[in-house]
Amino acid sequence: MALLDGKYALIWGVANRRSIAWAIAQAMSREGAKVALTYQGDRVERMVRECAEQIPGTVMIPADVTDDAQIASVYERLQDEWGRLDILVHSIAFAHGEDLSGRFLETSRAGFATALEVSAYSLVAITRPAVPLMSEGGSVMALTYIASQRVFPGYNVMGVAKAALESTVRYLAADLGPQAIRVNAISAGPISTLSARGVRGFTDFARAYPEKAPLRRATDPAEVGDTAVFLAADWSRGITGEVIFVDEGYHAVGI
Repeated sequence: MALLDGKYALIWGVANRRSIAWAIAQAMSREGAKVALTYQGDRVERMVRECAEQIPGTVMIPADVTDDAQIASVYERLQDEWGRLDILVHSIAFAHGEDLSGRFLETSRAGFATALEVSAYSLVAITRPAVPLMSEGGSVMALTYIASQRVFPGYNVMGVAKAALESTVRYLAADLGPQAIRVNAISAGPISTLSARGVRGFTDFARAYPEKAPLRRATDPAEVGDTAVFLAADWSRGITGEVIFVDEGYHAVGI
């Protein structure tokens, strides 16, 4: 029996086949979960559809996480399609390019608000309407990065947003624990996604990463997918409010 047989997973944040969220979707489908993917706008629909077609029966739903009405429509659709939800994955982050390319000191008020709303508050916004569908408990998880704890050139306001996201994970875990809903985060090593390539200096850092990480290799998206399966399965039933690093041990070293 597969680890996630009979479970239903909603995954926010697949943009294309390089997305960490897509690696998670593939791993969860492999372990028996039924999968739904959201996408934002016509620009990414074709790429997300190409991914979804690889998993027969995948549900695709358009949604913008800054619009509560669109978020609500996602869960209305899932209520009709599935009638329940067991797993919720948040892999959403955004900051304006100008707020990543210059000095953090120059972050605009509007840019700061946008980064925090899309990258951190969105976890609250998509979890709230999921709770009624998780009547038998569930697992919520978000994708974060070590720049929440350390300064990385070019990460700027996104590092602040990831810190807020991790704090949000802990507060949601405390709120939802009595309902048997667990909330955790996965902090992955650098993976060449569409959003990561928008960070100044990412390519050089990713190239040097295997020399410093204790396991001496780059992070494989499949490793993140397998960790997400663990967090979704009953094997992790005692874990909530945690940030789990899948970064070949990089977070543990001081160089």
